[in-house]
Amino acid sequence: MAHELEIAEDGTVSMAYTGELPWHGLGKRVPADLSPEQMLKAANLDWTVDRKPLFFNDEQGNRILTSSTALVRSSDNKVLTVVSDKWNPVQNIEAFEFFNDFVNAGEMEMHTAGSLKGGKVVWALAKIKDSFELFGGDKVEGYLLFSNPHEFGRSIDIRFTPIRVVCNNTLGFAMDEVENGHNKNFIRISHRSMFDEAKVKAQLGIAATSWQQFMQSVETWSLTPVSPERAKEYFDKISSYQNTQGDTIISHRTSDKLMELFNGNGKGAKLKSANGTAWGLVNAVTEYVDHHRGRSDDVRMDRAWFGDGVATKELAKQLADEIAFA
Repeated sequence: MAHELEIAEDGTVSMAYTGELPWHGLGKRVPADLSPEQMLKAANLDWTVDRKPLFFNDEQGNRILTSSTALVRSSDNKVLTVVSDKWNPVQNIEAFEFFNDFVNAGEMEMHTAGSLKGGKVVWALAKIKDSFELFGGDKVEGYLLFSNPHEFGRSIDIRFTPIRVVCNNTLGFAMDEVENGHNKNFIRISHRSMFDEAKVKAQLGIAATSWQQFMQSVETWSLTPVSPERAKEYFDKISSYQNTQGDTIISHRTSDKLMELFNGNGKGAKLKSANGTAWGLVNAVTEYVDHHRGRSDDVRMDRAWFGDGVATKELAKQLADEIAFA
């Protein structure tokens, strides 16, 4: 089985969690009252990265300096990626210290942290002490996810990720933010710029409004009935892709699996809020991305949080809005 989660030679897993076993079923359990720095150490992420110059030997054996640098991990001198001299690494401790003010104010508590792809992707997840509940006991909790990649081509990513408690589906909700004049539905910081914690926290000030809007959408979805024909159309759109000739192809295997989850085989599908509603459509998709698609739990987690699963969930919510607000 292929693994994205980093596991040392001695079997130590670079991941820690509090409370119940996470939806991806990975990591080691730690106390629920850890500080961000304590969570960092519990997840074996208390290492730094440094830029080191890259050389090559020519045919005469001369050592030639290149314009690139390697990003090297302090704990084992592992080369994580090759970057330019304009790359500004953000240390793991900086990422975790981002949560200090929220945790100290009692607004959040550290929940999960870990490393994927051999240290190339480090993340921290904090639970926000704010949640809402739909009729029938369908509870949704809010989390703040901080992704700190040590890999060329990936930016720092900070987003809100609500989780539906009954089935541990990460809903992939993200804020509307603006970067370089373009609308973004998350905060993303390029490694070509310096990480400014104060500026990012100021941008997070819109979170309360975004969270309220999200709750209103979920409530509307839960009150919107969906016919079997409309559900099939919805899942066919989710399951479609374009081939190399530009033709739209529907993966009927995926569409049928989504319909199966929607029709009662999914976790929480029979709750009144989701049974036959647009909310049920969304959760069939998020459950499929989180729990079924991918060859292992950690691969699913990486795709759900940082890969194509994010776009799939965004499409699911967009299409649900089209149904509910038509």
